Amino acid sequence: MGPKHDKIRPSIQSKFRTELILTPDAIRRASGIIINGRRYKSFLFSSDVATIMYTDADAVLAVYPYTPHPSIIKALTLVSPAPLAAGVGGGVTQGPRSGVIAQFADAYGCMAVVLNAAAGIDTVKAVNDAIDIPIIYTVISDYQDLDEYIEAGVSILNISGAKDTTKIVKHVRALYPDIPIIATGGKKDEHIIATIEAGANAITYTPPTTQAVFQKNMDNYRKDLLAEHEEEHLEEF
Repeated sequence: MGPKHDKIRPSIQSKFRTELILTPDAIRRASGIIINGRRYKSFLFSSDVATIMYTDADAVLAVYPYTPHPSIIKALTLVSPAPLAAGVGGGVTQGPRSGVIAQFADAYGCMAVVLNAAAGIDTVKAVNDAIDIPIIYTVISDYQDLDEYIEAGVSILNISGAKDTTKIVKHVRALYPDIPIIATGGKKDEHIIATIEAGANAITYTPPTTQAVFQKNMDNYRKDLLAEHEEEHLEEF
């Protein structure tokens, strides 16, 4: 007997999307976070429109090291094939300004907004008063006191602690058994699995830079050109 039809997962690959940024399969082991009826397991950490356009991630975590602006959020939502969690401040951008930008994110169809670790309680409250989508708050240390942030309106934690991420996830999960946690998992399957086992519900994946992809492609072009040249040279003899 052949496989049951409900076990078959047909796969379609279009001609011009052969170089997709694929998230690691290990992320599929996560439970996921259900937001307004949709489950999210993988978050692409990027604000590069070309990279975002060519990803299989469930969602995009669009946080960048500059002051957030509605025009950036609009541009990202226009190209993203996946729902967007948009950065709305926490550093230079605080308080009512973050609330206004969060309103734009909500209006442009973002599935959540992101505040970085420097955001104060007043900023969380301002954003919470302005929107109807979840607030994701970034955690970078197990020393952060999160009670006030959760009470102020944070509903999802994004843990980004570099090499200490798994330890921070385990610490936070012990304190807050039910809160949804997104965490960086690195590029190796064993690190991703360890982060999930520590308590993360979803994983952020940092893709290769466009410069790295360009370099890889250019190296391949050079090899092909060299092979073609050598073949032509041999034919002369």
